[in-house]
Amino acid sequence: MKSIMRNLLCQVLALLSFGSLALTQETILGAFIFHRHGDRTSKSWPPARLTDLGATEVYESGTFYRNRYINGSSPINGIQKDIAKLSQLNIQAPVDIALQPSAIAWLQGLYPPVGTALGTQTLRNGTKVEAPLDGYQLIPVNLVTSPVSTSTNTENSVWLQGSSGCANAITSSNNYFLSQDYLNTKARTDAFYQGIYPVINGSFTSAYTSYKNAYAVYDLIHVATINNATINSSNLLTPDTLFQLQTLANKHEFNLAYNSSDPIRAIAGSTLAAQILQQLNVTLTSQSAPRLSVQFGTYAAALSFFGLTQLPSVSENFTGIEDYASSMAFELITTSPVSSNSSPSPDDVSVRFTFSNGSAAEYGLTAYPLFGLGQTVLPWKTFAENMGKIAIGDGATWCQACGNTTGTCANLTGTISSSNSNSTPSSSGSGISTAVGGVIGAMVTLAVVLGLEALILFVGGLRIVNKKRVATSVGSQSLNSEKA
Repeated sequence: MKSIMRNLLCQVLALLSFGSLALTQETILGAFIFHRHGDRTSKSWPPARLTDLGATEVYESGTFYRNRYINGSSPINGIQKDIAKLSQLNIQAPVDIALQPSAIAWLQGLYPPVGTALGTQTLRNGTKVEAPLDGYQLIPVNLVTSPVSTSTNTENSVWLQGSSGCANAITSSNNYFLSQDYLNTKARTDAFYQGIYPVINGSFTSAYTSYKNAYAVYDLIHVATINNATINSSNLLTPDTLFQLQTLANKHEFNLAYNSSDPIRAIAGSTLAAQILQQLNVTLTSQSAPRLSVQFGTYAAALSFFGLTQLPSVSENFTGIEDYASSMAFELITTSPVSSNSSPSPDDVSVRFTFSNGSAAEYGLTAYPLFGLGQTVLPWKTFAENMGKIAIGDGATWCQACGNTTGTCANLTGTISSSNSNSTPSSSGSGISTAVGGVIGAMVTLAVVLGLEALILFVGGLRIVNKKRVATSVGSQSLNSEKA
């Protein structure tokens, strides 16, 4: 009888233990967000500046992320809720009048004014001073640059590769205009573009209006359909024509941003991958590091990154120019207990990639699998190893991959060891194979806890949904429960 009771007790304890594990909530340790600017004026009439609509779009996106990461049911662990703690934030944007203001507007949504909560300052003469603008929180936006700082204004160029300063990447992108695919597409669409010329004849010549300038033509018309009260020959802009303009611009820009047989073309995505990996690693390994990192950047960098991480095979969301105020987020998550004075072991941590094509306030976030692995939650070790294969995060490696030898690179190229000086970036479909300046150290050598991903999916209650303008995507999962 005692043996039977002992066995029953063991079974009950086992069930209780499993139930406790199943109910364990995931903890978000930190996140990295890459964000596009909001609606802006056309690049054909520089400078391309943020519009009131654009500021509203990114502000609402900031509010969404506040509801997700600051005030949500599962906020970033330890993050300040109302008054921003600057050491917990790392906000970056290039010097640009569309991207910098977008970051500022986004921050107003993330940490809105707090009234008198900031308190008052009493001066020596007894005068009391309150914070302006109802307690508006002044959060710095830092400058983000390439490893050798070659770009200053990234949004005024019709094609952004020129701003990269990477000689081999520029050559690679220009090679697209020599490809048979480009020549066939241009010949096939010449009549189409001449058919819409009356719409844009005040800005472009007839010779300019072709697939060679597909993005410039699309951008001018796209901005006009949003912001202009009147448009010349608007009767020509049927829904089918607008769809074709966008489809051709998507094809044009994706081919300039990425080519599987020539990965250097995706230099913008490689440097972005390094920045993501480096920042998440710092967040994971240091208690004093920023909990939330946000970088505002260009659609070209996102397109390059999409190609390098094999996302186009998952959803057509990743085969063209993302909408204004789009964002992708990388979340560090764990289901293990989290201490207030120590970081969890890397083998207890995973990364979830999410994306919103358009403002997350309107469309929410959807999780997608990276690197063709079919999993929306990757163990940290797996994520870091795969990101390391495509990342270029230090100046010397950047100069070598780009073939740059002058300016800053004249001093950096000599630092590459002789064993690497004769090597070249990989041209295989797996992406550029380069080291990431010590980012992937001992923290990714531990074994992965089996079953962590399945547990997170179970606890999180994730489900398959359709995404805006997207057919059902294999492996995509909804994360819209905290939609603002």
